[in-house]
Amino acid sequence: MVNSTEKIRIVITDDHKIIREGIRALLATEENIVVVGEAYDGDSLLDVLKHNPADIVLLDINMEGRSGLELVTEVKELYPDVKVIMLSMLDHAQYVSRAIENGASGYLVKNAGREEVSVALKLVSAGSTFISPSISLNLLQNRNEVPDVSSAEQENLSKRELEVLHLIAEGYTNAEIAEKLFNSKRTIETHRQNMLEKTRCKNTASLIKYAVKNGLV
Repeated sequence: MVNSTEKIRIVITDDHKIIREGIRALLATEENIVVVGEAYDGDSLLDVLKHNPADIVLLDINMEGRSGLELVTEVKELYPDVKVIMLSMLDHAQYVSRAIENGASGYLVKNAGREEVSVALKLVSAGSTFISPSISLNLLQNRNEVPDVSSAEQENLSKRELEVLHLIAEGYTNAEIAEKLFNSKRTIETHRQNMLEKTRCKNTASLIKYAVKNGLV
């Protein structure tokens, strides 16, 4: 637990400068929180941590190059005592579960206010796990959306569909996936629709929950 005289040292990692500046501004009035560095991708984050001791990294989940989900594991391996809180516009269950499994101690949506960010930092610093309340509510409301594996008719997904599924789980858009796989956007949309039909999922969020539940990602 951080006492009244200790500072929680933060590194903000996001590939958008306006987001980094916004979070820094939110934390400016917090007496026990100090921003010791900023980074815009994985390499710059590791460089900052090498020269600036930190307690918590606020880490964007979807950046150019290595994703935040990949970086969590790397940060925890190199700096076991540094805690990581994911930052994302995505409030889907699969991202939360993968982030926690990879070693994150918290998950914040980017529309969180100053009080929520402050509480998250203080709780995680004290050894707790923090997940934005809006995400927790969403998980409760959608807990029955994933088809039961034992009752749903199983159909094998193709190798290409699994590749697309992995990229969807990483947070890439149809256009970005098309570019990575050298396909058209329409082809990726078709793969996505085929997977929904095969798995009997209602939407993409349910599809990823299904994939996580069945060990496909």
